[in-house]
Amino acid sequence: MQQHRHHHAILIIMLMHMLIINTATTNANGTTREIAIGVILDLKSSVGKVSKICIEMALRDFYQTHNNYTTKIVLHFCDSKNDRVEAANAAIQLIKDFKVSAIIGPQRSSETNFVVDIGNKSRVPILSLATTPSLSPKENPYFIRISRTSSSQAQPISALIHSFPWREVVLVYQDGDFGTGFIPSLSEALLNVNVQIKHPIVISPLASDDDISNDLRDMKKRQTRVFVVHLLPKLASRFFKKAKQAGMMQEEYAWIITDVVTNLLHTVDTESMQGVVGVKPHIPISDDLKRFKERFKRSHSSQVINVYGLWSYDATYALAMALERVGSATTFDFQQQKQQPVTDLDAIGTSKLGERLLPEMRKTKHKGLTGDFSLVDRSDSSYEIVNIVGHEDKSIYLWKNEKLTNISNETAIRWPGGSNQPPRGWEIPEGKLTVGYPDMGGYREFIHKDTNETKPKGFCVEVFEAVMKKLSLPLPPSYNYIPFRIEKKTSGSYDTLVEQIYHKKYDVVIGDVTIRADRSSFVDFTLPYTESGVSMIIPIKKDDRKNAWVFMRPLETQLWFTTCAFFIYTGVVVWVLEHRVNKEFRGRPYKQVGMIFWFSFSTLVFAHKEKMISNLSRFVVIVWVFVVLVLQSSYIASLTSILTVEQLQPDFTDIHDLIRQGDKVGHKEGSFVAQMLKDMGFQDDKLVGYDGLQDYNNALSNRSVSAIFDELPYLNLFLASHCNKYIMVGPTYKSAGFGFAFPKGSPLLPLVSKALLQVTENELNNITDKWLRPKRDCSEQDMVSRSGRLSLDSFLGLFLIAGVSSTCALIIYLFIFLYENKDMLLSDGSIRQKLSAIATTFNQEKQEESKQAPTDDDDNNLLVIEDIMNNPPPTPEHHHQASDDDESEATPGHDVVEESRH
Repeated sequence: MQQHRHHHAILIIMLMHMLIINTATTNANGTTREIAIGVILDLKSSVGKVSKICIEMALRDFYQTHNNYTTKIVLHFCDSKNDRVEAANAAIQLIKDFKVSAIIGPQRSSETNFVVDIGNKSRVPILSLATTPSLSPKENPYFIRISRTSSSQAQPISALIHSFPWREVVLVYQDGDFGTGFIPSLSEALLNVNVQIKHPIVISPLASDDDISNDLRDMKKRQTRVFVVHLLPKLASRFFKKAKQAGMMQEEYAWIITDVVTNLLHTVDTESMQGVVGVKPHIPISDDLKRFKERFKRSHSSQVINVYGLWSYDATYALAMALERVGSATTFDFQQQKQQPVTDLDAIGTSKLGERLLPEMRKTKHKGLTGDFSLVDRSDSSYEIVNIVGHEDKSIYLWKNEKLTNISNETAIRWPGGSNQPPRGWEIPEGKLTVGYPDMGGYREFIHKDTNETKPKGFCVEVFEAVMKKLSLPLPPSYNYIPFRIEKKTSGSYDTLVEQIYHKKYDVVIGDVTIRADRSSFVDFTLPYTESGVSMIIPIKKDDRKNAWVFMRPLETQLWFTTCAFFIYTGVVVWVLEHRVNKEFRGRPYKQVGMIFWFSFSTLVFAHKEKMISNLSRFVVIVWVFVVLVLQSSYIASLTSILTVEQLQPDFTDIHDLIRQGDKVGHKEGSFVAQMLKDMGFQDDKLVGYDGLQDYNNALSNRSVSAIFDELPYLNLFLASHCNKYIMVGPTYKSAGFGFAFPKGSPLLPLVSKALLQVTENELNNITDKWLRPKRDCSEQDMVSRSGRLSLDSFLGLFLIAGVSSTCALIIYLFIFLYENKDMLLSDGSIRQKLSAIATTFNQEKQEESKQAPTDDDDNNLLVIEDIMNNPPPTPEHHHQASDDDESEATPGHDVVEESRH
């Protein structure tokens, strides 16, 4: 058994030996195809040296692992010498002389721009380390990015800035494609977290030390103390040396660098960069990566591995895999053009392999040194936030999946100057604020400056100084006041004053400056600290209470006519209802007409003494008496008010009356109110500007203008001294009130607004009492801006009830009367005869009802109904005309009525 096993082992060894010999023979016979690949790098740079080493190590590792592959890459290196023309020339030579199937490199964006065009024309894939976003694989199909685009680090930088209370940053970037390509992505990312880029600084690659120092001095004069630096390592090293000399690497400064410096930190002077924070790509730690770094360090101790070398390693590995899949069945030749070539580029032709190699490369994915590596999807843009301390960069945070997480035992960043407290992000330049204020002269209570004073005084000044004392700063800022003259004959206005902030003349503007939407386009305002709105004041006149017709004033004309009409209508209805059954509503025609007016108007003073017989008339009278009671009470109350209370009334209350009549109106000189009035429809020649409150009084007194339009704080102050002469009328047009103006994005603004709230709650009332409260009591002024006369609209409901009640009662009576006399309506006579008979019947008295009704008021209605049922109306043949003498004839029924009345 042991012998058989021994023979089997020998047989296996022989078979393996034969297989190895066969493979070697196959390779010796030339079945392994060599594929030329070009490499263009700046071989004198750190990135170029390390990338060259990593590319060579990648091929050795790949073919040691895949020794049975039928393709083999042969590298051809060219030095670009940090020159775009050299890089382009190298690409042409590689394709023309060596027929390369792909090119790895160049490493810089400026060089890649030239080489990519050559690759697109010759259909040779270009695998480049270029990071500029302007190079897009979508626009350049044969361009393959093996690094990360610089725009991918904008999100982690914005997340870092957003984690601190910073709202402004200064971007320092290098002139050229490298720098400008980064600006749009960073601006958008910062805008999403409400952070602005202020005063970007462009530094030329050829800038001298003096140029850099001048830029740093300008930066130091600004408020912002947070800087994002996007410079290549060589220029960045010079920049930070000068920043340290300028005293800008101390406390309260924050510096953030991009990955191009953190990836090559060993190439810069870190002594001048202590406390700087940066971002760099996150490379997961793996066993393969650790072993590779150990091998690299053993064989190339003079070099320091960087992420660009790792990406070059993974890209070379992926390229070898793709070539193996297409190399055995594809020709590597170039197809020449049929026409005579003019240049070397025309003589190259197009690669037959490129069309098949490109899609295979895009499909290639493998587990590389940098993690899951793909030549297409470079979306895994996780970054580390590092802090430069000593000669190392310590990882503090990890940004992944749009989240910032702590990955260090040290929770605090060590900032410039050695402080662990985050910088505030801004400082007052040169220690003082320049405060602008309007110098008008006519509004002293709000702000003014006396000739012998060094600073202004007034309501607005005291509010501002109280706010400055409340700021949550170690020391309150100091400030200088600078006036801005606003006059009629100059172009100066409040809009011009606010614009001075945009032109860097003032750091803040105070005073009676109204918050306006158009002004907010170039400045930011604090919260308002005064009431808002625009209204108008006009002269008032007292009522003449000695007028002989003053008793007519309580009711408007329409109400007078309507009331009289209803008096007459109610009297007619009651006469119709009572005429046949009530002796007091009978008699000669003139007597009956007089009764109608007497009865209805006597209800005005409740003097009617006639007794109602019909229930319908009683219902009508009850409703009407209620209406008269309400009218009478309202009339008495209004007349009492007119005769006993001194009312102040305006000449008019509608702004459209002013526009229609072409009256002139006044406003504050330099105010936005003038433009607002133009928008309402006033002509330019109808607007008059005034410099102060006393000018308002003079203009209204001598009738130079019919009204003054201004903001409520001014009008209230004006009325406090002239409450018996003028009145505020009309609608109030909304505005935002007074506020302090700051530059756009000023870091002081949120602190000032917060302090302003504290002052508003605690101190504003005292400041208002000191400057703006009335000097005398005007609380008894009646600010009623409409007439106190009673209108018809107020009583429409009452008249509707009275009219419906009377009309319904009249309709019911007529229906019953016509029903009782239906025989007349159905007779054969003419219409004229029928109407005459009905009129005659209506004029006849109901004798028995008349006799019985007065003796028993409770059964009056039953007696009327019984009389209707038992005594049908006479036929037309028996009707006769009652003589006028019937009125004087005594009847038993009439005696009963008179007896019961007495």
